[in-house]
Amino acid sequence: MYRATLLVINGANRGSRFEMTSAQDVVIGRSVGCNVRLDDSEVSRHHARICHDGQSFLLRDLNSANGSRVNGVTVTERILENGDTLQFGASVMAFQITESHHAQVNSADQIRFVEDSRSLDEAAIQQSLDVDLAAPVRSARPASGLELLYYVAEELVTPVHSLEVLLEKILELTLHTVGADRGCVLLREPVGADLTAIAFAHRGELAERSQQMPVSRSITDYVLRNGTAVRTSDARLDERFPAAQSIVSEGICEAICAPMRGRSDLLGVFYLDTTTPLEQAMSGGIRERLTDEHLRTIVTVARQAALAIESRQFQDAMVKAERFAAMGQTITVLSHHVKNILQGVRGGSHLIRMGLDQGNDGLIRQGWGIVERNQTRIYDLVMDMLSFSRDRVPALRVADLNRIVGEVAELAAARAAECGVSLEFRPGESVPPASFDAEGIHRAILNIVSNAIDAVEGMERGAVVIQTGYDRATDTMLVAVSDNGPGIPEDQRTSIFNVFESSKGARGTGIGLPVSRKILREHGGRVRVEGGPGQGARFVLSWPRGTATVSDVSVFSQGELPSEPAGE
Repeated sequence: MYRATLLVINGANRGSRFEMTSAQDVVIGRSVGCNVRLDDSEVSRHHARICHDGQSFLLRDLNSANGSRVNGVTVTERILENGDTLQFGASVMAFQITESHHAQVNSADQIRFVEDSRSLDEAAIQQSLDVDLAAPVRSARPASGLELLYYVAEELVTPVHSLEVLLEKILELTLHTVGADRGCVLLREPVGADLTAIAFAHRGELAERSQQMPVSRSITDYVLRNGTAVRTSDARLDERFPAAQSIVSEGICEAICAPMRGRSDLLGVFYLDTTTPLEQAMSGGIRERLTDEHLRTIVTVARQAALAIESRQFQDAMVKAERFAAMGQTITVLSHHVKNILQGVRGGSHLIRMGLDQGNDGLIRQGWGIVERNQTRIYDLVMDMLSFSRDRVPALRVADLNRIVGEVAELAAARAAECGVSLEFRPGESVPPASFDAEGIHRAILNIVSNAIDAVEGMERGAVVIQTGYDRATDTMLVAVSDNGPGIPEDQRTSIFNVFESSKGARGTGIGLPVSRKILREHGGRVRVEGGPGQGARFVLSWPRGTATVSDVSVFSQGELPSEPAGE
């Protein structure tokens, strides 16, 4: 079975990874029913499809409004290759084939060291070259060498390859250019001087995957010890390899080994060789294929590969550090909020205890009310954490939006009364039934209503209005939550949806609005913020109606939402 992945490298879903197999068809689009759902307004609800025709993955555009691009070219149908870049709207994705019917080959199993009987010293080197790896090679290079360096540089800046795939690609390009038959990249272990194969490649049918590639330990040890590149042009005449153990018996004719030096350390070696039948090698019928010009080119390629490895290691370390930092921030924020909730529970428990000791029912009821409110806060916090931390497919059911929003208004009424806020629900007169996740939409609206109440708490004549509607022209469900509070400056309208960004101090976790936006995006919708400083704030939630089959009656369009709530 073939397996592939789509990695979003640019767009609203950047960093998301989607897995697929040859046994399934994958639909890409904005609709909630798509296998790969993109939060991109430029992406059609059903934008494109990827299927497997028995030999290759095939991309088909589904008559999308903005078209589908593969490697920058607009296509209607295209066979995908490993490493292709796909673009749908403003979202850019990398396509990678991760597994095929061919067995995955471990590079380490392809390498076998030959224990040479003699150590390699400078006198025994037939051809060697000391190169200042930090300085550019000044001698002229063949055109093929320049072309190789160009393509290697292009591969190094391609962000979609894993390190192993990147090095194998560089090896393949190098083998093709210099005419070598096999090659491998050997990296030093972090502790000790042992070498481990990380990449292996062969050219054409000259080597079989089932055969191991013999590598001279004497040559690699010399390169690592001296930091110089080595070329041996005729192993048959090399006295380092006696007849019984010579690498000639392994079919090796020529070899090049270059050090892979990074900015501060020698990371490993870049090793290439050419092969020839043993009879031909012993008879002397060998034509030299690897030259000093090839050696200089390979030294440069090895240097570039080493820098790429160092950059990847640095990037991995940074990602790990950022993960730990994010974990620490999460623990700090949530611990602080849980501590505040527990303090409320303790305060309520203290009143209950006093009421029991004194036989005072009033104190008991007061304390129990405090405990109940903080239980609700704990429940809301846990549900928001669960909603934000996992990707979920909405449980779509036909439901009455007015009923769901009415339940939110009833639930928030007690909180509004406690804060001295006027809460009004204005249901749309003819909002049709729709297919949506009632529990998810309920939570999304409740979070925004709760924020609106907090925004006007303590204000004279603070008011919050909840309104529902249906836009027939776009077949969209609408919910508006308006308040007459201080409003939200335009430059802050994006940051309020960042997780743990809260303007309520210790009262807020900074997770409610991100959860609401995530739920709306799961429905293929969005949350729009309106109103500036001094104008109050208005949050408009909109999402496609879904598959409910009812008569479509337009109640109000998005432009008809009230500019301010009653009571201001």
